[in-house]
Amino acid sequence: SIPDSAMEEAGRAHGAFSAAVAGAGAKILGGEALQPSSASVGIVPAKDGQPAVFTNGPLAETTEVVSGYYVIEAESLGQAKELAALCPTGDRLELRPIWDMSGM
Repeated sequence: SIPDSAMEEAGRAHGAFSAAVAGAGAKILGGEALQPSSASVGIVPAKDGQPAVFTNGPLAETTEVVSGYYVIEAESLGQAKELAALCPTGDRLELRPIWDMSGM
């Protein structure tokens, strides 16, 4: 369990990040904090008449975990990089462009 003081501090830091994104003319479209990977469920979808397979715990065997995400609309990849560098997070971030599926 995360102490209330740490949650409040994180809330303030992410609020400041949100303000910085807005101040740069970009938009936060969504995002969430994620529960630990130990709470995850791995799923192999049903295929060829075989039922889906469900396993407890993380799907990937790695020491790096995703603890949350933001979806940000930025003017350019360069702006997205600059804004991501301001994100109050643990040790590292991963920036991934989203496929534009609006024309489908």
